[in-house]
Amino acid sequence: MLRIGKVESYIHEKLEKEKLHFVLLDPDDVSPNVAGKLAKMSEEVGVDAIMVGGSTGAEGEILDKVVRSIKESSSLPVILFPGSHGGISKYADAIFFMSLLNSRNPFFITGAQALGAFAVKRYGIEPIPMAYLIIEPGETAGWVSDAKPIPRHKPKIAAAYALAGQYMGMRLVYLEAGSGAQKHVPNEMIKVVKAAIEVPLIVGGGIRSYEDAKEVAMAGADIIVTGTAIEKAGSLQEARKRLENIIKGVKEVNP
Repeated sequence: MLRIGKVESYIHEKLEKEKLHFVLLDPDDVSPNVAGKLAKMSEEVGVDAIMVGGSTGAEGEILDKVVRSIKESSSLPVILFPGSHGGISKYADAIFFMSLLNSRNPFFITGAQALGAFAVKRYGIEPIPMAYLIIEPGETAGWVSDAKPIPRHKPKIAAAYALAGQYMGMRLVYLEAGSGAQKHVPNEMIKVVKAAIEVPLIVGGGIRSYEDAKEVAMAGADIIVTGTAIEKAGSLQEARKRLENIIKGVKEVNP
């Protein structure tokens, strides 16, 4: 019988008390040294986990170096967020083993997963099944993965996909507007999806401020993900300031 792993248990236990905030670091955009510093700072200000991955080229030696630097700099769980089967590092704690349900290309629904499955097993990385949905505009993630982005004004389509993912056994749902998106996933869509499912809901893309984070959390997101806002801050001091504001917005909303 399959059991929920350590990192997934950690997530569920924390969600019983509060909404969570994860930071996403892309090895294409941050060096191992900077990743380590950002991870250390993230832990200090109250981030709950570090995700590592990206849509283009985040794999191999550079991925390993970034994950190792994060592990050496903080005690936060490191969760892989792979763009494909190459985005696997044996040094990570867990991996969002995700299926992009609204891709036009079956490679991103089941193909990459099949190619990466044995590596996950061999390295002993904890897999966390997740339904991944690209919402307009989708940005790089949507283009690379050949997604058919769900229209922002069609929340029921997102809810239908999310519920299908839950019924197929996926234990998390992720709504992704795309890294660097000008606007986050619409509040109404978050509300409709949250009402339809019984598994935790993650929302990422376009969340840059206290106001953004609080809106998304109040709409129903259980976990808020920020990446570009931190990576592009320009300095560690500015990154800390942005993180503190975003976390404040998340944690003010009771689960």
